[in-house]
Amino acid sequence: MRCVKLLRGWREIPIAGIPFMSSIEYKTGSWRAKKPIINDKKCIKCGLCWVYCPDFAIKWDGRETPKVDYDFCKGCGICCEECPVKAIEMVRDEG
Repeated sequence: MRCVKLLRGWREIPIAGIPFMSSIEYKTGSWRAKKPIINDKKCIKCGLCWVYCPDFAIKWDGRETPKVDYDFCKGCGICCEECPVKAIEMVRDEG
């Protein structure tokens, strides 16, 4: 059996390397320049942001307002574009 070194983060992946674990294993939120903010009052809880998020960064139980997991959000803005009531705003990430 071949031993595989577990990487501690995305920065350790070699150039052109392919991680063997899903992106959920790596906190990649530091990539973003903007972050989504969900307005609880405007949100109709349709779940489209959750469906379209390519990084599984939107957490939603089907009842409450979806929440953004900023450890994994890359700030792509797909959730903002797909929101039918424009309850998501992309703001500059100062952190």
